[in-house]
Amino acid sequence: MDFKAALKKNKVDLSAYASLYREFHQNPEISTLEHETSEKIAAHLKSLSSDLDIRTGIGGTGLISICKNGSGPTVLLRADMDGLPVHEDTGLEYASTKTMKDTQLDDAVKPVMHACGHDMHITCNLGAAETLLKVRDIWSGTIIFLFQPAEERGCGAQAMVDDGLFDPEKHACPIPDVLFGQHVFPLEPGCIVSKPGSFLAAADSLRITVFGQGGHGSMPHRCVDPVVLASSIVMKLQTIVSREIDPEEVVVVTVGSLKAGDTVNVIGDEAVLQVNIRSMSHETRTSALDAVKRIVKAECEAFKSPKEPVFETLNAFPPTLNDQETTDTIQKSFTEFFGDKHQRVSAALPGSEDFPDLATAVDKPYVFWGWSGSDEKVWAKHEKEGTLSELPPNHSHLFAPAIHPTLENGIHTMVVAALSFVGTT
Repeated sequence: MDFKAALKKNKVDLSAYASLYREFHQNPEISTLEHETSEKIAAHLKSLSSDLDIRTGIGGTGLISICKNGSGPTVLLRADMDGLPVHEDTGLEYASTKTMKDTQLDDAVKPVMHACGHDMHITCNLGAAETLLKVRDIWSGTIIFLFQPAEERGCGAQAMVDDGLFDPEKHACPIPDVLFGQHVFPLEPGCIVSKPGSFLAAADSLRITVFGQGGHGSMPHRCVDPVVLASSIVMKLQTIVSREIDPEEVVVVTVGSLKAGDTVNVIGDEAVLQVNIRSMSHETRTSALDAVKRIVKAECEAFKSPKEPVFETLNAFPPTLNDQETTDTIQKSFTEFFGDKHQRVSAALPGSEDFPDLATAVDKPYVFWGWSGSDEKVWAKHEKEGTLSELPPNHSHLFAPAIHPTLENGIHTMVVAALSFVGTT
């Protein structure tokens, strides 16, 4: 199929989508609370065509739009839509100044920012929907445009599945033959990156409470000090990667938070650690998690802790493992369309996604890729100065994708991926 010719004749109004992007960027919403965002998406889809079958309220604020266009394969294109509790400092004229009460987590009022580019993901998926509607005469099949809540908390995809996304008696989303997703990153300007197999890491976040026996700071022999216990655990956890994991595997174990005690001369009763584990395969993920729990329990026993430790899972992202055959097809299409801007990378990226939960729920192949949101002039300046590492990454309060060419490239990647798998007329 001649993608370039079809898309050249059927361009969307990029200025309109740039305005839509600014609107989403200026009005982010916290995970699970994306009500206005969901309503705006549904309204835009309705404005595109009355032929779209739009179903809302899936797993909370999630929604799908089904475009049936004759017989043929079914393709699902996914975008996530939640913001982050980050105060934006980009200085953009369309910067977010929004705050929200996080009624699903802690009832705290927080600043909100699209610090991970989900506003760009939404806009590109909507632009892909309009483009694919414009070229209906060259393809045959069904395309599903899915907009997912709560990716940042690792629960949105599963929430949609658990709410009956694919249940024929509930939301009745057609079972896709393949699923596609993408993410904007601060990469070399204009580039699109993909690879088969491990593309993004699994991420597991745990809250671990260990117990001591409190008392006076002058009499530690009559206490079980949870601070010393927790400190010993932190140091022992560092041996997981260095002594238990194959050096060819990528695993990261980080203790991001340790809280214990309230005053200087009192030994407290407990300590709370928050631990994040990143891994690239199901096997290493299991090994690392088992090691964390084994070490914590052993240290508690060694310190004569009066109670068993408590493990709470805060979030759990699966590894993103792109299907080999499907990725081969995508890579061929991307290279034909984008030329040398498409890069076949060899190393997985350390970020995490819950997108695979949509595919594993129906045991179907999927591909997830990344594309650049970098401004050419800004990149060139930092490259010349040797300061590319200073470019704001995802989740930074300074993260701000360049609207162009990020927008058009993100639309085209989704369209090219879909057209690579639907039938032809």
